[in-house]
Amino acid sequence: MRRQHCAFVFLPQTWKPTPDKSLDNALFCFSFLYPHSSPLSCPINYFLPFQLYFLFFPLACSSTLTGSSHPSHPSLSRHSCPPILHCLSPPHPFPSLHITVQRILLAFLACLFLLPCPAQAAWFRVGVVGPWGCDPLFAKALPHVAAQLAVNRINRDPLLSYAATFDYAVLQEPCETSRALEAFVGFHPKASGYIGPANPGYCDAASMLSKGWNKALFPWGCVGYELDSVRNHPTFAHSMAKPTWVLLSIMSYFRWAHIGIISSSDDIWVETATKVAESMRSHGLPVRLVSFMENTPHGIRRTLAKVRKMREIRAVILCMHSVLIGGKVQQQLLETAYDMQMIDGSLVFVPYDTLLYSLPYHNVTYPSLKSNSKLLRAYDAVLTVTIDSPHLSFYEAYREAMERGEVAKTLKPQQVSPLFGTIYSSVLFMAHAVHRVRESGEWMSGGNLVQHTRNLAFEGFSYPVKTNSSGVSLLNYLILDTDGLSWKLKPTYSIDMEANMVRFLGQDIHFPHGYGPRKDSSCWFTPGVICSGGVDLLSTISMFIGAVSFSVFAVVLIYYIRRRINQIRLVRGPNKILLTLADVTFINPSLSNKKLSLDDSRASGMKSVSECSITSPISTQSPATYENSNVVIYEGDWAWLKRLPNGTFSSINPKTSDVFELMKDMRHENLNPFLGFFHDCGVFAIVTEFCSRGSLEDLLLNEDVKLDWMFKSSLLLDLIKGMKYLHHHGVCHTRLKSRNCVVDGRFVLKITDFGYNEVLEAQRFPYIEPLADELLWTAPEILRSGYPGLHGTLHGDIYSFAIIMQEVVIRGPPFCMLDLSASDIIEKLRKPPPLCRPLVSPDYAPSECIQLMKQCWTEQPDKRPSFDEIFDQFKNINKGKKTNIIDSMLRMLEQYSSNLEELIRERTEELEIEKQKTEKLLTQMLPPSVAEALKVGGVVEPEHFDSVSLYFSDIVGFTTISANSEPIEVVDLLNDLYTLFDAIIGNHDVYKVETIGDAYMVASGVPVPNGNRHAAEIANMALDILSAVGTFKMRHMPDVPVRIRIGLHTGPCVAGVVGLTMPRYCLFGDTVYTASRMESSGMPYRIHIHESTVKVLRHLNLGYKLELRGRTEVRGKGVEETYWLVGREGFTKPLPVPPQLKPGYISTMGIAVFFSHVALIFCLYFFPYSSISPPTLIPVHPLSITSDESKSMKQVFHKAVKKISHVRVVTQLYTPYEDDNVMMSHH
Repeated sequence: MRRQHCAFVFLPQTWKPTPDKSLDNALFCFSFLYPHSSPLSCPINYFLPFQLYFLFFPLACSSTLTGSSHPSHPSLSRHSCPPILHCLSPPHPFPSLHITVQRILLAFLACLFLLPCPAQAAWFRVGVVGPWGCDPLFAKALPHVAAQLAVNRINRDPLLSYAATFDYAVLQEPCETSRALEAFVGFHPKASGYIGPANPGYCDAASMLSKGWNKALFPWGCVGYELDSVRNHPTFAHSMAKPTWVLLSIMSYFRWAHIGIISSSDDIWVETATKVAESMRSHGLPVRLVSFMENTPHGIRRTLAKVRKMREIRAVILCMHSVLIGGKVQQQLLETAYDMQMIDGSLVFVPYDTLLYSLPYHNVTYPSLKSNSKLLRAYDAVLTVTIDSPHLSFYEAYREAMERGEVAKTLKPQQVSPLFGTIYSSVLFMAHAVHRVRESGEWMSGGNLVQHTRNLAFEGFSYPVKTNSSGVSLLNYLILDTDGLSWKLKPTYSIDMEANMVRFLGQDIHFPHGYGPRKDSSCWFTPGVICSGGVDLLSTISMFIGAVSFSVFAVVLIYYIRRRINQIRLVRGPNKILLTLADVTFINPSLSNKKLSLDDSRASGMKSVSECSITSPISTQSPATYENSNVVIYEGDWAWLKRLPNGTFSSINPKTSDVFELMKDMRHENLNPFLGFFHDCGVFAIVTEFCSRGSLEDLLLNEDVKLDWMFKSSLLLDLIKGMKYLHHHGVCHTRLKSRNCVVDGRFVLKITDFGYNEVLEAQRFPYIEPLADELLWTAPEILRSGYPGLHGTLHGDIYSFAIIMQEVVIRGPPFCMLDLSASDIIEKLRKPPPLCRPLVSPDYAPSECIQLMKQCWTEQPDKRPSFDEIFDQFKNINKGKKTNIIDSMLRMLEQYSSNLEELIRERTEELEIEKQKTEKLLTQMLPPSVAEALKVGGVVEPEHFDSVSLYFSDIVGFTTISANSEPIEVVDLLNDLYTLFDAIIGNHDVYKVETIGDAYMVASGVPVPNGNRHAAEIANMALDILSAVGTFKMRHMPDVPVRIRIGLHTGPCVAGVVGLTMPRYCLFGDTVYTASRMESSGMPYRIHIHESTVKVLRHLNLGYKLELRGRTEVRGKGVEETYWLVGREGFTKPLPVPPQLKPGYISTMGIAVFFSHVALIFCLYFFPYSSISPPTLIPVHPLSITSDESKSMKQVFHKAVKKISHVRVVTQLYTPYEDDNVMMSHH
């Protein structure tokens, strides 16, 4: 607040203000103000010493007041000096001084005694904020009249006008919340305090702004428990009783806890509903529904359907204008609820807006109820809660003001909203607070105004206003009800907000069907009780603890049972995993004519016969035991044991069991299947199938095996498919290398050792750092980790595949072309640059294969291709060819032996898909019934149809468009246009017969009859097509419109299939010809229909709009009445505007007619006219020709007719909308 100063004087106690002058006018007849400040008023206890009185006031009265008024404050001219000044003033102390010297002395003395003035301006302007300009029902409150009436009465009251002279300003609040807040920011300099706002959506922000401005806010529409904080909102006054307290009192009394809230779509009511819901929920009530209803019949019905689904709702709060003051949305809602049979007593509706004003009810008739019987019956389920007016109703108070001449008599009281009284009472409320602040001598600040609203009592417009010690208004409310038969409102209960009590007034509430909503448990309204269907806090806690205990017990029990079942499955049954000596039989590898190495440095590797005979310590004569053999017989087949490192292995933990289950489920022809886990005699090994040809590394090093590219690509393709399967299942191999790829007797590569690291980790084996030559397949990013070889990634498997690919391509170990040791290679891989990669010559494999290999071992993992991409590229490298003959035969035998049923199923599915494609294509070419007859080899007999409707259309000026376009552009044009047409006819019961060039033919009622609907289907389709063509653009000539002519006709026809080669379903008959003529004699952007079609459409009575074209000559048919189809009731799509014809335009009859007439005219021109006896009138129909030909053609016609005296000619040129054509008409 601006700091202002004024000079104070002492007046004798004997002086009293006159009735028409306030004390301020006498006390402050003289003041010095800062420029652009308002006139000040100072409390009476701020006085100068009495001695200044005789010095100061004579100067003031003589030189200031009597001389001129303050230039900056015209209001000072209305302040007169007290009469005592004129009689008590001593003689002028300086009679000889010039008047200018007196003024200077006066200014000097005044400056010495300038004191801070703790009060604000003597003029106090009240800003009345509300949506007066955008909401007509709020505007009916007449805020200008209400504020003016309150201000006039305040200024006439000596006690209230003693504090200040009041003024008002009506401030327009937009209906949108965001704009309303923006507008409120601009209200700062326009008022000293505010009545409002009406929109609860920005009440909190408005309160903060008023706090910053130190101006009081007396709202009448705000809702929200957060506004109750005096500390956060010191300038926020509760000038109205809190509406949610009133609602809580009602809900508590009737024990209706489950409520719903419905608001109209207006912003102010949406925000009100939101705030009311938040406030009710803060008091513990279950607000089941908050719906922002669309103000449409469909939106209202949909909202009420939601309410009906929630059967537990007892009361619905309606946040919208009351129907009693003209609220149309509430009227529609109540009428719709009545239609939906929701006025049955199980639900009550409580209007919210009547809580904001005093609604008259005594001897008052509301026309909305009296004139609407449905609304009257629906209003039986409404409880109207409003402010009680015990002595004088709003209408009576307004009528008295009219009779006293305080308000204009232009409107009857019934035409004014009762909100008028709320505005009046709020202004009066603020005036009483201002009066108290003046009396206390405190600063006139917003906070002080709010502090002085406590324990107030005064008479409002039509009801008494009272506040408690917290400054909250304590108004009394009434619950009004109707009896379902009379339109009069009767009081049933009163709500005393001071006593917080609901009192019965002797009149029961009349509920529909005699009963009201069911009561809820009282615990909802009992403080300190957590209510959930009536259960108290102790029971709720006990139930919760019991439920948690039961859940924990159930989880533990299920876990134990599941673990026990898994343990049983591990050791028993056909799918058991844990194997012992009783399940397997160790054999001597020599029995298979193979010597197997026990060297564990080769992880699960198998060596060739010659190598094993040298390195193996096993004697071919010694018996096989678990100590000297890794080959066993399990369930009749040979199997291989992959031994785990030595260590403690007391039991199988659950995590390891999950890994075993996962490995057991992995089934693919290129994965070596996991058979089980051997766990006996201190030996722990993974059991897999035995592959007789050893590992891929052994096969590559065996020079006796000749490997061409087809053989190599077959092995690589097997590896790719196996890894593709693993990655699809989210399994990372981690140990992928040529030693872990085995080859069976049929040269099928299978991947093994997947899941090996997971088993070690699950059983918590100690980490053993692999040797350098075991890490040559490991990706660089994994080598740089702390534990290389322990954890892998999918991208790391891609890198390992690239190294195996290098081995297969050149048949050599990894990095064999580099003269480096394994340790040096690993060091270079860990610490680039330079990048260390194998060097592969393009002579070893196709260039695409080399490029794929380089992509797979790129340094950035995310740039490596996936196995899906590798598989596709590899197939392209082989160009779809299989491997060599032997491999192809072995693979084919394996596939036929193991996957024959799967192949048959796949082929059957493919055949079924192709069959469906063929049938779909056939049904697109022919009707389904005809297609079925042709498929079984039957004869399709011609079929007669009594009544069908046909559609013909073509493109106007298609020849010109084709001449100016490339052939491919013409094809694109027709394809785009007819694709559009095809999409449209799919929405109608029609059949596309054919398209020839730019002609498009469609029929309805054939091949499947549909009664008389065929004419409507064709007409609807024609309107849709014409609408779509209006916005169609050619790709190569977007500025040239595409115009079409459409012709419709209804009649009989015969349909049948013509021809054996490329058979076609054709229609025959005069109906086809007439429909074609309807199109050719039509106009652009017009639907030309025959009278036969018009009769059917009129018989259907579907609202088709037809225009009579008149008698039209139809070639081959004579002159007939035809019509234009221009629309249909309910059809809202835009139609293109057909070109306007200039006078004399006649429809084109064809090139043949024209040229016959031209030939005749030329004969007349070149032969004597005497050879032609009697005078003849030759009608020549118009023809479209190019503009450069029109002039010469016209000259020829003129010359021809000049030689014939008895032939009269009229030649006219018509220019249609096409720029390059003209129209000639000759007679």
